[in-house]
Amino acid sequence: MLGRKIVQIIVLLSLSLAGLNSVRAKDFPAQTIRLLVGFAAGGGTDTIARLYARGLQEELHTTVIVENRPGASSLVAIRMLMASPPDGYTLMLASGSALAQGPGVRKDLPYDPLKDFSLISMVATAPGVFVVSPKTDIHSIDDLIGYAKAHPGQLNFGSAGVGAASHLQVEYLKSVAGISMTHIPYRSDQELTQEIGMGDIQVGLSVPQFVIPLLKAGKLRAIAVTGNHRLSALPEVPSLAESHNASLHGIENYTFYGVIGPKGVPSSVIERISAAVNKVSSSPEVASRMRNSLYCEPVSGETAYFSDYMSKEVPKWRRLGRSVTVGDGG
Repeated sequence: MLGRKIVQIIVLLSLSLAGLNSVRAKDFPAQTIRLLVGFAAGGGTDTIARLYARGLQEELHTTVIVENRPGASSLVAIRMLMASPPDGYTLMLASGSALAQGPGVRKDLPYDPLKDFSLISMVATAPGVFVVSPKTDIHSIDDLIGYAKAHPGQLNFGSAGVGAASHLQVEYLKSVAGISMTHIPYRSDQELTQEIGMGDIQVGLSVPQFVIPLLKAGKLRAIAVTGNHRLSALPEVPSLAESHNASLHGIENYTFYGVIGPKGVPSSVIERISAAVNKVSSSPEVASRMRNSLYCEPVSGETAYFSDYMSKEVPKWRRLGRSVTVGDGG
């Protein structure tokens, strides 16, 4: 008799919880949504976050506020996200360096991107441009590899900081190409590209919006773009897929962007947010801005697509992490 009552209580509790989740999803959103960004205002991730925040406000009929929490390669923002209730009201627009590249390579990050977040929607992928100082005799990615092999450690490559995409993608290049270059970290993509332009370092990888003005001014030389296709904005610059070195063909996107929440966001709330993100991504205005101004490619906002992408991307970077040392953890 007692056992039957316990079973009845468990069933009632389960139904109550299911009903509570249903009510939460039905009423969501009922308050302001915070969209965290792990970088300062004005950068590429921040610009995309603000573009999507405006679209999400229209789709979700609530206020969406972008909060910049820069520092420690997005770790400041990620800690805040992880400490927030999993109710869908605190989200983060995170980049590939925080979601795959950094966690794969670094041993000092206190989270597992495949276990510690609610993956909601992938937003876009973005290409990168390999650039060199015009003072060098390097005119192609194959020239770069040949010079680095002939002069181990003599080339300096810059990045936007330890653990940034501009750092880890070059580490990946070094690993697959079997070359040695010395890493010089800077504080931002702007500083990185300016230093290459002045000839203080020889090599770097950055996003098109920071590279193109300096290319037009003759202060940089572009030698390759990541991925399988040339950029329409830089039609004369070959993609890595065109290199004679087949090991480079696997270097695809420079980075990617996705909306995540704390672990445990109800699936119905995830579906609501994901559907809204997908609508924003598919709007002609946003798609045009992403492609023509930010040089990003909008992708499916479906949660399943994001999860599948992450399940492949994170292990790729973990394999690299066995051969390189990045971060305080060795």
